[in-house]
Amino acid sequence: MKRYILKRLLLIIPVLFGITIITFAIIHITPGSFTAVNMQMDPHASPDSIARLKALYGLDKPAHIQYWEWLKRFARLDFGRSFIDNRPVIDKIGERLPATILLNVCALMVIYFISLITGIYAALKRNRAFDKITTGITFAGYSIPDFWLALLLMMLFGVYLRVLPVSGLVSVGFENMNFWQKTADILWHLILPVSVAAFTGLASLTRYMKSSMVDTLSQLYIKAAYAKGLPEKRIIFVSALKNSLLPVITILGLTLPALIGGSFIFEVIFSWPGMGRLMYSALLTFDYPVVMGGITIAAFLTVLGNFIADIAYAYVDPRIRYK
Repeated sequence: MKRYILKRLLLIIPVLFGITIITFAIIHITPGSFTAVNMQMDPHASPDSIARLKALYGLDKPAHIQYWEWLKRFARLDFGRSFIDNRPVIDKIGERLPATILLNVCALMVIYFISLITGIYAALKRNRAFDKITTGITFAGYSIPDFWLALLLMMLFGVYLRVLPVSGLVSVGFENMNFWQKTADILWHLILPVSVAAFTGLASLTRYMKSSMVDTLSQLYIKAAYAKGLPEKRIIFVSALKNSLLPVITILGLTLPALIGGSFIFEVIFSWPGMGRLMYSALLTFDYPVVMGGITIAAFLTVLGNFIADIAYAYVDPRIRYK
């Protein structure tokens, strides 16, 4: 098992290296530039002013030199300074990262908790009313765009019913609340973004869980367990569930990238103070250090999620760790 974990850890390095190269290339071939955005308010800016601005931020150097300098800083966990306010990028990301992690962890917990229960029950009640309703909701989850659902829920619960907050992480006067009031306020603000983030994940994972459980329940060893008179709960939650989780754990590696990528959209829509909003503002202003730092951190979280999924898969299926 240790050798397997070590191999997976070593694979993270070339993956992150490749992601940074691709990201850096895309940033520099995208139309527009930081100097163009900053000089657009001054149509009479001289070429010398533009050249000095490029030299100030190192944008006058060849792309490969810029990347090499960024890579040397990254090796020291230094993402540079923001072009906009000259603050260290790592500080700006550190302020926003907890909110993004909170949103994604809550969404992942909701997805797995509900989908496991729903998938198991749908497999046990196959072709009955509950199974058909679940299938309909699943297809709706695949069909409805996330951003449209977010706007719809904002209009319903925030504008018409006025029962849920539609923006931000905390309410006005948060500093004057006690611990339990602060916790309740944050959870209250999490309801809408987590619901939207979890909806699509629920749709796919529920289908996988149901399909896997149906296949497991048809195996001969499950039929033998029923024939021996073992309790049904033990057969389902001990014998069948563990083997049914193998495909579901594999999907974890695909769910995390979708969650992290999708949360950028949700954060902008719900004005969530996370990395998504930070990245959105940085992209609009061509703040290259913030974009590179944010994407690198997001890529690391995605790769880390895949690593956790691999380890969990090897734990559930011992055959994997010995290959």
